[in-house]
Amino acid sequence: MLLTIDIGNTHTVLGLFEGAEIVEHWRISTDPRRTADEHAVLFQGLMNNHPLVGDTGVDGIAICSTVPSVLHEMRDMIRRYYGDIPALVVEPGVKTGMPVLVDNPKEVGTDRIINALAAVHLYGAPCIVVDLGTATSFDAVSRKGEWIGGAIAPGIEISVEALGARGAQLRKIELARPRSIIGKNTVECMQAGILYGFAGQIDGVVNRMADELADDPNDVTVVATGGLAPLVLEEAEVIDEHEPWLTLIGLRLVYERNMGVASG
Repeated sequence: MLLTIDIGNTHTVLGLFEGAEIVEHWRISTDPRRTADEHAVLFQGLMNNHPLVGDTGVDGIAICSTVPSVLHEMRDMIRRYYGDIPALVVEPGVKTGMPVLVDNPKEVGTDRIINALAAVHLYGAPCIVVDLGTATSFDAVSRKGEWIGGAIAPGIEISVEALGARGAQLRKIELARPRSIIGKNTVECMQAGILYGFAGQIDGVVNRMADELADDPNDVTVVATGGLAPLVLEEAEVIDEHEPWLTLIGLRLVYERNMGVASG
């Protein structure tokens, strides 16, 4: 079984694959203060509760990270607790099979490349990946399967926190759909502005990207992922597919490419 670990700025998502099928997943907070030993206790506690892990164990690990300090501890954890298991950290120099056609490929977040790789694998190219996490990122893939760039905007939660912190009469709110686009109280006004504002942002950015990606923008598949994607799925008009485990699937693909493993 392959353990995939996606370390994001806010959350760390773990996925357990048996062949090409994800059989279990967990989401935990990303804590830069957590040590290698604490990571090991947490991960083993989660996995030991799964019957398949208890029977067969983990025989491979694939990791990507946007948080260098956490990745350092994760490397230490692998050395100490999983030293006899093949492990792959996706970073510059690791073969992904996807050309990265930007000014400096090394500065592109590995999670973005992995997401694009998985999207092409699942849905074909050209495509656009919209990842709604701490930031909202847009990744454009050409018809030839090349990662050609994208856009990054403040994420939904960042915007809500900033609004509550900087507005004298505003406060933190639940991220939920209001009764109407025209709010009848402060909370509903904020919810409407956030939800429909971000849906409009997604539609606007994606439509402009699609115009550049293909002669017929309808040929471009738009794939949404990330922990906050469910909030806007019904409101953003341009989203064609929703794959919550896109990064984990991409990690599996890169692991198989580099370790010479075939999907079961």
